[in-house]
Amino acid sequence: MVSVSDLLPVEAIRLDVAAEDWRAAIGAAGELLVATGSSTDAYTAEMIRTVVDSGPYIVVAPGFAFAHARPSPAVLRTGMAWVRLARPVEFGHETNDPVGLVVALAAEDAAAHTEAMASLARLLADPETTEALRVAPTPGAVRAILAGESGESGESGESGESGESGESGEPGTASEAGAGAAASAPVAAAAAGPAVHKILTVCGNGLGTSLFLKNTLEQVLDRWGWSRYVTVEATDTISAKGKASEAVAILTSREIAKTLGDVGVPVRVVDDFTSTTEADRVLRDTYDV
Repeated sequence: MVSVSDLLPVEAIRLDVAAEDWRAAIGAAGELLVATGSSTDAYTAEMIRTVVDSGPYIVVAPGFAFAHARPSPAVLRTGMAWVRLARPVEFGHETNDPVGLVVALAAEDAAAHTEAMASLARLLADPETTEALRVAPTPGAVRAILAGESGESGESGESGESGESGESGEPGTASEAGAGAAASAPVAAAAAGPAVHKILTVCGNGLGTSLFLKNTLEQVLDRWGWSRYVTVEATDTISAKGKASEAVAILTSREIAKTLGDVGVPVRVVDDFTSTTEADRVLRDTYDV
């Protein structure tokens, strides 16, 4: 299993970086990918072009942008970069601006980094861990938190994963879903056998932000006891249009939803791709539970 710390050397972490706008913020992350041998300058331009073409869908959670582009010859090896900004900048996202943290991914393919993305999504969903990352004094301290080596902060990342439902002020949301929703799991799914429903999570490239949302949905489905009935597939906008007929719903960002248009199945907008509370709400709306 490839972890975040495997993909993120301490040399690829910079703190309190000055950036005048979102282009400069992505550029700073791209410089680190180049410096650590993950990509060329051309890939930095591709990450910026992704936002120009598709909008700020890479801002997947409040204050957090996950910069990436498709695998290309500009990617030399799979790696990540971490840039904490001295002053947050606007990306133009309707709900998640301003952005103070930019994490960049250069991926050789769509497979090797999936576990690392799932781990990062869980860490960033925990308020105590995100606060520890926000105030970490050195790149080494950031990497230690991400690797679970930071004592109290590392422990909070584990406990936060199981307790996020309480953060919304609605105690028991996930457990109630487990009792009620599992009992009322899709009748067609129960009759036809395991994993007969599919949900698509969609981003521009199918290997970055959609993986964050896929992981968050799977956490909720596990809590509900629905994992045997519903599978989640991360994909890109082009593939999603072709696969839409296989899905009961598509979950994605506001920007990508506009790009998809009418695909014949419900398209649900999610603002915070790391929030199990929001994923719970959207799933309840999708299945009317």
